[in-house]
Amino acid sequence: MTNKPETKQAYEAKIKAQLDKLNTQIDEMKAKAQQVKADAQVSYHDKIEELSTQRDAVKTKFQDLQNSSEQAWGDVKVGFEKAWNDLHSAFDSALSKFK
Repeated sequence: MTNKPETKQAYEAKIKAQLDKLNTQIDEMKAKAQQVKADAQVSYHDKIEELSTQRDAVKTKFQDLQNSSEQAWGDVKVGFEKAWNDLHSAFDSALSKFK
């Protein structure tokens, strides 16, 4: 059995699911931020804002990926994956501070 390369549609579906999960986790962080003391809320809100900004940048790159042709999507995927990895690292860092 050979591994076929991932199709553009399968990749987009996978990323959409991951973005939906990330949005849910950011909403959970916002809820937790409301429960902490006032001095800690500022730090939480700053981190949430930073993550939201990075998430929006990833969404823009995802839209570029969705709008790319079948021939060009591999090139667009490289830029998207860098942005996604940066967001994922920032999210993991923030998540460790919210525990």
